[in-house]
Amino acid sequence: MSAIWIDEAAPATSFKIERETHKLEKRLCREVGRAIVDYNMIEEGDRVMVCVSGGKDSYAMLDILLKLKARAPIHFDLIAVNLDQKQPGFPEEVLPKYLSELGVAFHIENQDTYSIVKRVIPEGKTTCGLCSRLRRGILYRVADELGATKVALGHHRDDMLQTFFLNMFFAGKLKSMPPKLVSDDGRHIVIRPLAYVAEKDLVRWAQHREFPIIPCTLCGSQENLQRKQVAEMLREWEKKHPGRVENMFTALQNVVPSHLLDGTRHDFKGLKATGVADDEGDKAFDAPEFPAAGIGAVGGLAPLRVVQL
Repeated sequence: MSAIWIDEAAPATSFKIERETHKLEKRLCREVGRAIVDYNMIEEGDRVMVCVSGGKDSYAMLDILLKLKARAPIHFDLIAVNLDQKQPGFPEEVLPKYLSELGVAFHIENQDTYSIVKRVIPEGKTTCGLCSRLRRGILYRVADELGATKVALGHHRDDMLQTFFLNMFFAGKLKSMPPKLVSDDGRHIVIRPLAYVAEKDLVRWAQHREFPIIPCTLCGSQENLQRKQVAEMLREWEKKHPGRVENMFTALQNVVPSHLLDGTRHDFKGLKATGVADDEGDKAFDAPEFPAAGIGAVGGLAPLRVVQL
């Protein structure tokens, strides 16, 4: 990264903004790089298809991946892909213009899924499910045609936590968005390089970079109400108890199957006393203990805080 030259005559506020932006860029690169290493998302010789929708998250993902590619110890290629679903009012010139000026390889896939969804789904019913399935199938086909070895999606830390709570509240599952997975058809590796990135940082980065944001409501669909409510719940928790969201995300990386109830993940039926002490075992008659604020850190993140649920 180039050095920041300081004009002594510049106002203090201007320098502060520049310094904070520099810190934000370093943090984004660090968190994306850490996720890539932790989950082995990108390997030597990969051709990564970066799905760009026109929203802040996918713009930022492409932006940071380009920065990391320039200084990565391995060689990999990026190709940005946008699916133009022919929604009325979609500004089809915006992304090609932006990507051309950026100098990145890109492909625009034109498929009128909008008409299909409108024809199949009754008026007033949500269209998101069918639209998502159609989009996914098309993007997997495009990945084959482009010879992509990885498909990168722009979901961030907050998306993953929201999905976790949605599954728990409405589907009865402890399940989130994995940072890396095999696609439904078993043919592709899907990665989420923004897995460790907080949405608030993406908002700030998008404002700084002045991305040409394309609205996500052109199809007339409304934001998923349940997801919106969960997002608001998480924001309120973080406001009242700073650090709670980070601790919850850390918990997704520290699962203890023996202390849950899923018999397919732990052999409760076959459990027998061994006579061997286990530091990770249950202190059955002890009250639960949690680290006090400022004591220790989890997974290199912020120190744990005592939280009241």
